[in-house]
Amino acid sequence: MSLVLVYDIEDDRIRTRVSNVCLDYGLQRIQYSAFFGKLNRNLRQELALLVREEIGTKLARVRIIPVWEE
Repeated sequence: MSLVLVYDIEDDRIRTRVSNVCLDYGLQRIQYSAFFGKLNRNLRQELALLVREEIGTKLARVRIIPVWEE
């Protein structure tokens, strides 16, 4: 399934790390703070956990939006 991941992260270092995680999972950057790609359910969950770990207790908003192919 395709997905769009968008974020609003204040801390530059954490924003860079989250961006790198998205790129590591094969997502394409479609805007500075938005990524698009195809991941199966397990990889989506893994990605969400890694992003949550990177953010920790810092102020951030992250949305992973599934996009149906039909």
